[in-house]
Amino acid sequence: MISPLNFAAAAKTKHFSSFFKATLVALMLVVGALQVAAVDFVRMQAQLSARFGPAAQGSFQDWQKLLQQSADSTPPAQLRQVNDFFNRRIRFGEDQEIWGQSDYWATPMETLGRGAGDCEDFAIAKYFTLLLLRVPEEKMRLIYVQASLGGVNSRITQAHMVLAYYPTPEAEPLILDNLITDVQPASRRPDLLPVFSFNAEGLWQGATGARGTGGPTSLSRWQELLRRVRAEGFD
Repeated sequence: MISPLNFAAAAKTKHFSSFFKATLVALMLVVGALQVAAVDFVRMQAQLSARFGPAAQGSFQDWQKLLQQSADSTPPAQLRQVNDFFNRRIRFGEDQEIWGQSDYWATPMETLGRGAGDCEDFAIAKYFTLLLLRVPEEKMRLIYVQASLGGVNSRITQAHMVLAYYPTPEAEPLILDNLITDVQPASRRPDLLPVFSFNAEGLWQGATGARGTGGPTSLSRWQELLRRVRAEGFD
């Protein structure tokens, strides 16, 4: 069995599907850094209300409470609190159902406004929420994986995204996943076969693999997401 940390080896196997290859190419064009220096909550709330109606205000206010209550917590506690918040509040749904598109990466405010999202939306919302809690972005990566359905020995897999937290650069990451409640170390998730990982600083084929290089910004779904996140108030 491939180690949960052996992303580079996983990328060379037959499990590295055409879907992942296409996404990897798009992401390697540019990932783009996001520096969260300030947050305009007033603008966020106004845009959320205008787009999704008054019903979205409750979710936004609960999200603000999460940030306030978790501000002084330790990083492990923050991971659990953020993971639990989104796993309990957000309903899982496919992009076609929610957004009328086959593959759409929602911003945190869009996910809160809809109250629904797919695996990418869960991971993205958790990532930006933890950034606001001052968890360093270099300690977090969004990871594309092949998830085994029906148990680790199942041959049925699907493309999936999780969020990983690295206490130190060489440490085993902790996995935040919408499929399970607990935040677990990667070694306890043999059902996940990592393919590649990325954050706002770069893209990796493994825990210590080579980073992607820059390129045209218009072809990156991640870059487009960062643009929309900034427009929402993550300045």
